[in-house]
Amino acid sequence: MWEHAFDLMLRRLLQKGSLQVTLPNGQRHHYGDGSSVPLHVELHNMATVRHLVLNPELALGEAYMNATLTITEGDLHSFLGLIVKNYRNAPGIWWQRLLPRLRIALRRFTQNNVALRSRRNVAHHYDLSDTLYDLFLDPDRQYSCGYFRDPNDTLEQAQTNKKYHIARKLMIEPGMRVLDIGCGWGGMAHTLAQDFGAQVLGITLSQQQYAYASATADREGLANRVHYQLCDYRDVTGIFDRIVSVGMFEHVGLPHYDAYFKNIHDRLSPDGIALVHTIGWTGPPDATNPWIAKYIFPGGYIPTMSEVMQSVETSHLWTADVEVWRLHYAETLRHWSERFAANEDKVRALYDDRFVRMWRFYLAACEQTFRHGRQAVFQFQLSRRIDAVPLTRDYLYQSHTAQ
Repeated sequence: MWEHAFDLMLRRLLQKGSLQVTLPNGQRHHYGDGSSVPLHVELHNMATVRHLVLNPELALGEAYMNATLTITEGDLHSFLGLIVKNYRNAPGIWWQRLLPRLRIALRRFTQNNVALRSRRNVAHHYDLSDTLYDLFLDPDRQYSCGYFRDPNDTLEQAQTNKKYHIARKLMIEPGMRVLDIGCGWGGMAHTLAQDFGAQVLGITLSQQQYAYASATADREGLANRVHYQLCDYRDVTGIFDRIVSVGMFEHVGLPHYDAYFKNIHDRLSPDGIALVHTIGWTGPPDATNPWIAKYIFPGGYIPTMSEVMQSVETSHLWTADVEVWRLHYAETLRHWSERFAANEDKVRALYDDRFVRMWRFYLAACEQTFRHGRQAVFQFQLSRRIDAVPLTRDYLYQSHTAQ
């Protein structure tokens, strides 16, 4: 029964490409129209077949990380690219429609990231070994999308481009007070202070990020210009000339969007500017992939532009500019994947084989979703005054001299 259901599922899903699957009983099946380089996967037990039939979005990642699914011809990126490209137009199977609908219906519960849950969610991902992140990120530890002004830009150049592009949108001037919501390891805050003369408060819920960023500020002589706090965004006080938030909005949770943007409004000076940089979903609202939610980013959610704007509209903020970055994150993840692959032995020494496969799958799946799916990056430039920023984008592309 399960073999038949599995065969029916893949024949509906894989209309393009070429995939051969070997089942646990030794049977081989071919799927697709033969239009791509052949791929071959093997399934090693019937429990995996059954799980893939019933809950494929969760089961695929689990099967790979548990080595009950192995790729014997081709590679993981090609395999996941094939799945993502076909998934967009697949008609689906009737029994697999219930779980996605249930996940969508429960979004406001699963993403109710109150302060305590937010701290636990952050610790799950960001309070891993410091060494792990050094093995695949740039030296500044930018763990968000780079900006590839040239396709040949290195990862380091793309991340520098990103920080400077954001700084220009914020129109930073020396002495300005800047709030960095979700400051990560401090790279953006340090750039705004060192290169643009700002006074920056960075907040994070990650103990390890807080310790690393604080130590770096002391080491680089920036302690008088950059300060960090272990603090929830809802607990910040004071008024700031500028607010920046890069890669943090994905962790806010759908029920808290109104409070998030009201907080930005209340913390922003009357002539202030805010910049929110987030992964975005360019299709209709959907639920978080269950494998990502379970193993990588609990409580995370990729918003549509309509979901974001609904809350911005009630916050009494002006939407001064919206920019959509296409494929930049795919290229960023390509660099991360290559660096992670080159250091897998070191990651394995920190954790184990299963962790290596889990993170290899995470990076590859995200890259293919940005490359062939409906994910992009949204940048929302917000202000309290209609004339807080220039009327055209010309100012973004003028030469800049660091302070």
